[in-house]
Amino acid sequence: MTTRVLLADDEHLIRGALAALLDLEDGIEVVAQVGRGDEVLAAVAEHRPDVAVLDIEMPGMDGLSAAEQISSLCKIVILTSLGRPGYLRRAMAAGVSGFLGKDASAEELAMAIRKVRTGGRYLDAELAAAAMAAGDSPLTERERDALRLASDGAAISRIAAELHLTEGTVRNYLSSAMTKLGAQNRLEAIRTAQRMGWL
Repeated sequence: MTTRVLLADDEHLIRGALAALLDLEDGIEVVAQVGRGDEVLAAVAEHRPDVAVLDIEMPGMDGLSAAEQISSLCKIVILTSLGRPGYLRRAMAAGVSGFLGKDASAEELAMAIRKVRTGGRYLDAELAAAAMAAGDSPLTERERDALRLASDGAAISRIAAELHLTEGTVRNYLSSAMTKLGAQNRLEAIRTAQRMGWL
């Protein structure tokens, strides 16, 4: 049984090297490669992979958002060079079955692909331990949305319009997020949430 794999990574050299190494593995065939997160859904629909291997950081759309779009269509393995604790929890919530660091060997990645293909889970032990130690995000979904838009440089008025809230409510969400994260200002709150992988 050949496992059909889609690779999504914005770094062409890394993506090409991964494809070459995976093609050497028995029973694994790389059927598609994309360099942007917003290309993943169309590529999955066209090539019907069994497993999608997604980089967590990509232009257009991050790997976790792409995973949410395709979780009902194929199994997913996330690769990350950023060991942020919140990423693992978000990945599990998005339907991801495999999660490992980019420093993993090709053999380990192939093992993860085979395991998730058959319905199992494959989690990097160090990333899993860090996620357990960090605990859950204290932010509500609305606080996270407001912080995420603020991190893109959006003004209060634009955040309010995008979230269909009043400007006062947006200020309250941002203030609440700062309090929960022990931050002195919005920028510090954004940095803390990003460092923890909660944004």
